[in-house]
Amino acid sequence: MSELGNLLKNAREEKGYSLEDIQDLTKIRKRYLEAIEEGNYAVLPGNFYVRAFVKNYAETVGLDAEEVLSMYQQEIPSKASEPIPEQPIIQKRRSARSSDRFSKWGFRIMMWSFLLLIGAVVYTYVVKQPEGEANRIVDDSKITDRAEAPDPAAEDPGAENTGSGKSNANADNTGQGADAPSSDTNGAAEEPAETEPEEEAVTTITFVESVGNSTDKMALSTGGVHKYEISVTGDGNKSWVELRKNNRTGEKLVFETISGPNTVTREVEGTVYMSIGNTTSVEVKIDGVPLDLGGKVTKRFIIEPAAAAAE
Repeated sequence: MSELGNLLKNAREEKGYSLEDIQDLTKIRKRYLEAIEEGNYAVLPGNFYVRAFVKNYAETVGLDAEEVLSMYQQEIPSKASEPIPEQPIIQKRRSARSSDRFSKWGFRIMMWSFLLLIGAVVYTYVVKQPEGEANRIVDDSKITDRAEAPDPAAEDPGAENTGSGKSNANADNTGQGADAPSSDTNGAAEEPAETEPEEEAVTTITFVESVGNSTDKMALSTGGVHKYEISVTGDGNKSWVELRKNNRTGEKLVFETISGPNTVTREVEGTVYMSIGNTTSVEVKIDGVPLDLGGKVTKRFIIEPAAAAAE
């Protein structure tokens, strides 16, 4: 192993990162990372990429990339020994011109379509509307004439008296029905029973078992959606935070290095996998309840809510 590779490996292990973690953070293949740590630069795709890969690796593990490159410049192959392929600039200019031409024509077509639409709206509501308004006025006048026609029954006083007599009789009967006593034998209406509000369940965190060297399985007392708060304390402190659904290969919810002071919050339902680096500068709360990180440099958890633990 080379001196540069030994330096990068020690910095990676201090951060609690594996080669898979560095691969996810830098997007550099794991076999290239192993080659850099072993000093086997022939495995890399070319000398042009060596300095870029080393610089990215150093920044990810918290080292000064420029200082590392200057200290080990004799060990790192020079990128000048390999020519950089030229880019087809002329072809790009042609494609750009053709796209500009199409965009100009598209803009013109859109403007003409918009003008035609405005003209159609003006013709419909301004030119043709008066005819419709006149027809509607004539129809309204016919309806008014029909409504004002005299009612023959209104001229007969006998019919009016008969109708009033019937209405009075109905009114008397209605009044008697309203004044009739209630058939309730108890003499009082039943009142609805009062219901006490349900108290919200408080979440508790219980240790279940240890899985491997640095993974603890925890159980939550409640189910449903839980609020995870991960806080990096102190100015300048950094910590690797990984939060996934179900297990280590599940959907990524948080996957980054967080600089303090900062807090990341996620609401998750179901089982959660959590990995925390540099735990001395991190505080984790679930539904406001603190989670004991154990004081280790790197700590991993599998957290199951009540429903998942019962299964």
